[in-house]
Amino acid sequence: MSKTVISTNQAPAAIGTYSQAIKVASTVYLSGQIPLDPVTMQMVEGNFEAQTVQVFENLKAVAEAAGGSLQDVVKLNIFLTDLANFAAVNEIMARYFEQPYPARAAVGVAALPRNSQVEMDGVMHIG
Repeated sequence: MSKTVISTNQAPAAIGTYSQAIKVASTVYLSGQIPLDPVTMQMVEGNFEAQTVQVFENLKAVAEAAGGSLQDVVKLNIFLTDLANFAAVNEIMARYFEQPYPARAAVGVAALPRNSQVEMDGVMHIG
C-alpha cells in the first residue's frame, strides 16, 4: 500500500504525530481540524459560528491540496462540546456542501483540543 502525505500551509500545521491528510489510491483521509488560524496557529476569535467556519475553511484547504474539494467528501465526522449547536452546524454546513451531502456523524464530547467547541474530520473519494 502506497500512502501519500497531503500538506498545505493554507491549513494549520499538524500539532502532533499526524499528517493533515493521507491519500491511499483514490481515498483521502482528512485529519481532525479545529478552528486554528493557519497563519498564527492560534484559535480564531469569536463565537461558535466563527469557529465552525474556520474548521470548514481548514478542511477545504486540505481537500484542495489533495486535488479535490469538499464536494468529494463522502464521510464527515463532527465533534461538538455542546449538542445545542447542532442546528447551527447544519446551517453553516449548507454553505459549504451541496446535495448529495456526505454521510455524517455528529458526536457530543466532553472536551476538544485547545478548548475548541468543534472539530471535524472526514474521508474523501477523488476520481
